[in-house]
Amino acid sequence: MAIAFPIQRFYDIPISLSTCSPRCISGHSQAKGFAVPRRKALSLSLSLLLPTYILSASAALAQHSPVLREYVDSFDGYSFRYPSNWIQVRGAGADIFFRDPYVLDENISVEISSPSSSRYKTVQDLGSPQEAGKKVLKQYLTEFMSTRLGVRRESSILSTTSRVADDGKLYYQVEVNIKSYANNNELAVMPQERVVRMEWDRRYLSVLGVENNQLYELRLQVPENVFTEEQNDLRQVMDSFRVNKIAA
Repeated sequence: MAIAFPIQRFYDIPISLSTCSPRCISGHSQAKGFAVPRRKALSLSLSLLLPTYILSASAALAQHSPVLREYVDSFDGYSFRYPSNWIQVRGAGADIFFRDPYVLDENISVEISSPSSSRYKTVQDLGSPQEAGKKVLKQYLTEFMSTRLGVRRESSILSTTSRVADDGKLYYQVEVNIKSYANNNELAVMPQERVVRMEWDRRYLSVLGVENNQLYELRLQVPENVFTEEQNDLRQVMDSFRVNKIAA
């Protein structure tokens, strides 16, 4: 961004130099004052400050706007973009799975319904976005069901929306929050010995689309405190999800 400065008149600014001249006599020196135009002084200051500003701005931009890489599965018929520094994890049970190498609770995956047991024509077969949101949340809670004593989950649907993407297809977007609580000593006899603590607090974002008579679901999992910082980037990932016709 260009910075415009008003034209300044030249002023004399006395600057004292403490360096000794070759003509110093008997170990004593006198600093000779000289004048520098204010415009030159301003230019010097800018030449020192601008590189620091540019580096700081570039670092901030790199931190908050990660590079997104496109993943295309032409065999199963979908594509999306994801942070380029995320790594693929095989054997995770999903059709594709990537996770953040540093925030292990942050990941993205795609689930596809079985072609033999589903005959979806449109995402509206799930009902309204609100009805789809209830089904998504129920599925998450079923997957996270625990047999441990003293474990309980709190959940809520944060938003349900629909949109028509640039491919002309209708997509549903669902956001839910799930918190997990557990006792630190579930086998304790006295109630005061069973202290409840939060295990995790996560945001789950799902994008639903239908193509090839199948239901496709892009899933994003992120800790709630991380989502606050990365939500703009994660929403770009959600908006990038597309389902595509499989060539016969």
